[in-house]
Amino acid sequence: MNITSLLPHRAPFLFVDEIEEASDERIVGTRTFPASEPFFAGHFPDYPVVPGVILVESMAQCGGAGIRQLGTIGEKLFFLASVNNVKFRRQVRPGDTVRMEIENLRISPRMLKQKGRAIVDGEVACEAEWMCLVGDAPQ
Repeated sequence: MNITSLLPHRAPFLFVDEIEEASDERIVGTRTFPASEPFFAGHFPDYPVVPGVILVESMAQCGGAGIRQLGTIGEKLFFLASVNNVKFRRQVRPGDTVRMEIENLRISPRMLKQKGRAIVDGEVACEAEWMCLVGDAPQ
């Protein structure tokens, strides 16, 4: 399924390329960070690294996209509400492909609670837990 049919995000703030697996228990997706990403110009000019906040955002987008693919929240939007227990363990550099493994902790019509790991070449780069509120876009 096309990722833009699952997420309202668009470039330059779309950080999931593909959902490989989506079930009630877990979601797996990927993102390759090309050297052309705009944030690399400033983070850092002589040693580009994916910002940690982008890794967390990528995992939350992956988790939300998987839930949308399952049809659990229909066409509703999800908004990041909290982030906990974040750990950064490895740098992610231009050209790296990140495999995101997301575990669904609690899913309801009003919220998503998930945790996940961002993995590069078999090494955990980032792990976190987060909650998203589910709702309609304001009119």
